[in-house]
Amino acid sequence: MDEELAVRRVYGADHDGEQGPVAGRSYVELVGGPLDGLLLDITGWSAEDIAAGAALPTELSRFTPGGRALYDPRPGDGAIWDWSVDMP
Repeated sequence: MDEELAVRRVYGADHDGEQGPVAGRSYVELVGGPLDGLLLDITGWSAEDIAAGAALPTELSRFTPGGRALYDPRPGDGAIWDWSVDMP
């Protein structure tokens, strides 16, 4: 596993357990917005699900509590997902 990834936090990881990436899983980096710098585990996602991006629940969005942050794959670089908007 890449050493840089070993120190990164994964979105939704258990705060009491392992918070970093796990070998054999697929991750994308979230860039911008309230979840900037976190990794998102997309292991098992279909190509259609990946292309659709994700509306991720977070208490850090502008619509707290219960807000979501929308992230979409960056054109030309599927390993990076860019924030586009916070949603209620």
